[in-house]
Amino acid sequence: MDDWQNGGFGLYVHWPFCQAKCPYCDFNSHFSAHVDQTAWARAYLSEIDRIAAQTGPRVLNTIFFGGGTPSLMNPESVAAIIDRARACWPVANDLEITLEANPTSVEAGRFRAFAAGGVNRISMGIQALNDDDLTRLGRLHSVAEARAAFDIARKTFDRVSFDLIYARQFQTLAAWQKELSEALSMAVDHLSLYQLTIEPGTAFGARAAKGGLKGLPDDEIAADMYLATQEICDRHGLPAYEVSNHARPGAQSRHNLIYWRYGDYAGIGPGAHGRLTLGGQRWATQTPLMPAIWLDQVGTLGHGEAPREAIPPEEQALEHIMMGLRLSEGLDIDRFAHLNGAPLPQSRIDTLVEHGLLRQAGARLTATPQGRAVLNGILRELLT
Repeated sequence: MDDWQNGGFGLYVHWPFCQAKCPYCDFNSHFSAHVDQTAWARAYLSEIDRIAAQTGPRVLNTIFFGGGTPSLMNPESVAAIIDRARACWPVANDLEITLEANPTSVEAGRFRAFAAGGVNRISMGIQALNDDDLTRLGRLHSVAEARAAFDIARKTFDRVSFDLIYARQFQTLAAWQKELSEALSMAVDHLSLYQLTIEPGTAFGARAAKGGLKGLPDDEIAADMYLATQEICDRHGLPAYEVSNHARPGAQSRHNLIYWRYGDYAGIGPGAHGRLTLGGQRWATQTPLMPAIWLDQVGTLGHGEAPREAIPPEEQALEHIMMGLRLSEGLDIDRFAHLNGAPLPQSRIDTLVEHGLLRQAGARLTATPQGRAVLNGILRELLT
């Protein structure tokens, strides 16, 4: 069988528009005063038709609406995309359909309509349970609004996740521990907990380069926050199944697992990436970043892609191990060897096992909790 079947097949739909650009965000998101939602829906449907004709009738396991802020989409557009995907591919009995949302009252008011259109999982960008920090992060909601939107989501969807950022400006370890415990008292089944990173090209990146981003915790405190996150979430029954993602048993994000298990996924929309296996060859797909360019290209050329790139087997192996070691379940080293044409060096695996950074059980290789905190070093040791 094709290698992608080890991970499954998903559809990623990128909605690039936001109400405002957050200063830490390096995703492909844009502010626009007017969006022709009919034209955008038509373009997405066209892309689904095109890609489905190429892939043939493989089982679709997940659909993920990401952004940007896809909860700003018309619910009718979301429903039409879901219906078209269902018509184009046979779908899994437990098809997971996730939509990212911000917890403003406007977006929360659309939740019931999204559910009626087929969405069965919401991922909310709450980011902080502290109003001062929400302001610093450029968020447009308050803690009270986030809680109200979360309550609506919990009553509307069986599966609800939300994101928090830690190692924020002026945040102490004790403050994060208290905030995380509060978040866990709210959590339904899934939390994504990300350490704040300062990326080039963002407002925070520019501010930091000028010495204007004050109060960031040092590396030691940030590491302590990471370790405390693992311990507290374990205690509350939401262990880490990936470096930054925690879930109750069976509640993992199945769409994100397709990425980490190195399956195939079709990416449509401006800035969306994909991995597609066609005729035995795995291809990397990408699209223009600018919304207007992508939309125009779909209309004039009949597709929204940049030229595809064939991924050599050894590069597939590299992508597979970089993703797989992020997971608590790890990866199959025989699969790596098949892709790479050569196995991982056993002597280096043994050394990392002796240092408590890896575990090996037969062909299954996993990073320990301590190892997941230093994955880049582990990968350098295994691959160079």
